[in-house]
Amino acid sequence: MKQSAVVILLCIFALFSCKNKIQVTKIDLSGTWNYELDSQDKGVAENWFSKKLSGQLQLPGSLSTNGIGNEVGINTPWTGQIVDSTFFKSPVYAKYREPGNFKVPFWLQPVKYYKGAAWYQKEITIPENWNGKEIELFLERCHWESRVWVNDKEAGMQNSLGTPHVYNLSELLKAGKNLLTVCIDNRVKDFDPGINSHSISDHTQTNWNGIVGQMYIEAKPAVNIQHISVYPEIQKNEVQVGIRIKNSGKAGKIKLEISISGPSVPEKQVVDFDLKTGENEVDVFIPMDENVKLWNEFHPEIYTMTVVLNGENLAPDTLTTTFGMREITTANRQILVNGNPVFLRGTLECAIFPKTGYPPTDTVEWGRIFSVCRAHGLNHMRFHSWCPPEAAFVAADKAGFYLQVECSSWANQSTNLGSGKPFDKYLYDESERMIEAYGNHPSFCMMAYGNEPGGPNYKAFLTEFVGYWKQKDNRRIYVSAAGWPDLEINDYLSNPNPRIQGWGEELKSIINAQPPTSDYDWSLRIDGFTQPVVSHEIGQWCVYPDFKEIEKYDGVVRAKNFEIFKETLTENGMIHLADSFLLASGKLQALCYKADIEAALRTEGFGGFQLLDLHDFPGQGTALVGVLNPFWEEKGYISPEEYSRFCNSTVPLVRMQKFIWLNNETLKATVEVAHFDEKTFENCAPEWKITDKTGTVIQEGKLDQSNIQNGKLSTLGEIFVPLKFVEKPQKLVLEVKIDKFSNSWDFWVYPAVKQPVAGADKIMVAQNLNEKTRKYLENGGTVLLTLKKGTLSPEAGGTIKTGFSSIFWNTAWTAGQGPHTLGVLVNPEHPVFSEFPTEYFSNWQWWDAMNHGQAINLAAIDPKIQPLIRVIDDWFTNRPLALAFEAKVGKGRILVCSIDLLTEQKNRPEAKQMIFSIQKYMVGKDFNPATEVDFKTLSRLEK
Repeated sequence: MKQSAVVILLCIFALFSCKNKIQVTKIDLSGTWNYELDSQDKGVAENWFSKKLSGQLQLPGSLSTNGIGNEVGINTPWTGQIVDSTFFKSPVYAKYREPGNFKVPFWLQPVKYYKGAAWYQKEITIPENWNGKEIELFLERCHWESRVWVNDKEAGMQNSLGTPHVYNLSELLKAGKNLLTVCIDNRVKDFDPGINSHSISDHTQTNWNGIVGQMYIEAKPAVNIQHISVYPEIQKNEVQVGIRIKNSGKAGKIKLEISISGPSVPEKQVVDFDLKTGENEVDVFIPMDENVKLWNEFHPEIYTMTVVLNGENLAPDTLTTTFGMREITTANRQILVNGNPVFLRGTLECAIFPKTGYPPTDTVEWGRIFSVCRAHGLNHMRFHSWCPPEAAFVAADKAGFYLQVECSSWANQSTNLGSGKPFDKYLYDESERMIEAYGNHPSFCMMAYGNEPGGPNYKAFLTEFVGYWKQKDNRRIYVSAAGWPDLEINDYLSNPNPRIQGWGEELKSIINAQPPTSDYDWSLRIDGFTQPVVSHEIGQWCVYPDFKEIEKYDGVVRAKNFEIFKETLTENGMIHLADSFLLASGKLQALCYKADIEAALRTEGFGGFQLLDLHDFPGQGTALVGVLNPFWEEKGYISPEEYSRFCNSTVPLVRMQKFIWLNNETLKATVEVAHFDEKTFENCAPEWKITDKTGTVIQEGKLDQSNIQNGKLSTLGEIFVPLKFVEKPQKLVLEVKIDKFSNSWDFWVYPAVKQPVAGADKIMVAQNLNEKTRKYLENGGTVLLTLKKGTLSPEAGGTIKTGFSSIFWNTAWTAGQGPHTLGVLVNPEHPVFSEFPTEYFSNWQWWDAMNHGQAINLAAIDPKIQPLIRVIDDWFTNRPLALAFEAKVGKGRILVCSIDLLTEQKNRPEAKQMIFSIQKYMVGKDFNPATEVDFKTLSRLEK
């Protein structure tokens, strides 16, 4: 026993001895810090860096995540443009401007808000053995400006928005205890990137104040590796490696050992180098293994490079980086990855992180986001006017995602480019920092200055900017900006014209002015361009708010905007319809996105698209444009599997001149495929089928067998189906399957000849309310009022812009651009639709009604009326809207339809079918209106 005890004691002593000899090289700074707010900017003058700060909080984090800041109110100094000032002056919002009930409708509302200087402080202990070493402070993401003091001496100031703030503290830190003080200022000061930039604005991530991500102090040898740059050369099967070494000691000889790990790796390389004092650059060419694996969206192969520095009387140093063997170029109006054409199927990411108000710095969360995007068929993400942290690049590398990264700017409303302002130089500096920090990542494929620039000189400025980077770094392709301008020097173009709804088009857009068709593309809109064209911010299709989402906002922001919308809906007596509004408008939203995406895919030689958005954008007035919420979660009306049928690496397509047919016609569909997968489909025979609402196959067939070439749009054949087998009006579905990929399209067939409705001659069909209709009703007659478009009074909804599509972006930010509505909500089992087959939501057969109709505001008649055809209103107003309702008027009965069903009826099969269905309903026993309305009240409908 005594011998055992001695052995144990010796082991314990040995362990403690080893521990004392361990060289500590990094001090983690996360944890409790002291802080004070400096709203009056007194800190520097009063030497706050020399005193102990009084408050405590946790870093990494922000003031907001620590519950620190001011209460939000009418005088909160927001960062970001508020286009619609209604909130500040309208009586409608008066109760929401009151303290204690303050709620803004234009973005998510922070629980606490602070803009200005905030001081953070921590006492740290530096080991004795750090003497003579290079000591760096690393702060992964600061928002925004940082100033650092060690004890009472300032180390400097940095202001990068997209990269780590790194300070050399070698001359300031001493062995033992030191007081580290950091002042963070989130105000726009000398450098204005644009107040709507998603890097700083309250529209999305919030203008937070704090430090997030990794925080540490690191001791490095006096001779250390500062950076490794890796330039893959696919054609030569080698990598060019640039190694930057800092020598704060004497000149001498060093040896560098460069090894690469990953699939099929080359041998270790050893380089001898004569080191001079100061900064040194070492360039090395390393041949890769003959079986090297290339990086792309299908096979995201990653290599790790490790460089070890050794020298006589030198402490060794090691640095690693990752890279992929990837080349991105352009040719013949196409983007090529490793020589193969790709079609960018992208979404924006606008710094939307409601839990924290700042971007995640862990790869798990970014991996989840890219996984969700991939499930919806995407391969690309654009970071709108901001640059993500390291974790996003790492996760994108693994996921095989192509990233467009921007230099934290939307230089338009509050600033511009090329006018000699300080931000012009800042942009160059920031882009240099971004390339330094993230340039090796194969996912970093594209770069732009930022979004939609303004100013008189931005074209010349951006021409130089793009030229500078094309000359300096060929690892990615460059575009001047997202949206515009289309410069000759750009590698590719970001252009807003190839989409089905443009800014300001309102009801004149393709989707709202042209009868339903899939026989169009963007060829004419891209003719004349020699570069690949990527359509800018397509979609922007809105859905009604999901009020169940409110409880999810338990972080730094609250959905007070949703609370306002929910209260308004409740006050207008329709809260029971909230979920139905969500689902019905969501189905229309998905239909609009399908049309937008397929139009892009049908365009030969097209570069791709960037959606705005796959998930909601909570700012700029509240833009509910996602089929996913801001947490990247489904809303319940379309699944990833359904979405990826029309958005994927391979998508079957059809060109149909129309979606509404008569049974004396022959359906014609030209089958195409956008095939941007891994390889050619050899000996492939596309299959097609037509099914009814029960899923029963009515017709089916195969197209000729062929090889479907990869990397292009191909025409595969035509489908002809005589429709004489259809006897009753019905919706049918055409589905095309190519290999494992399927897509489908709804279409409707109506009888060309209809038997007269017995008793319809007793229905007065009128287009206005006059003395004749009044007397007819008084005498117990039945009236179908089908109003001409433009005759509805303003009080009854005449100013509401009704169109087929969903709302574009949102009416607050667009200053009321149409449409103002979100489609219809109906009971498909109601007998009024017995001859007009429909789902509960807007589908293509409703285009004619919405195009020739105008939404009635039932509040002008009786808000309690339960309409036959309800129209979903804008969530800002939540009015009870309708296209059709019924009522008793005196002894008579009336069905009011604000769709003009008579004008040019012979060219409108939907109108002819709808009036047939309505009349059949009106002569039946089910037509028994429950609501009574006097004729005078009814007369409010007309101007």
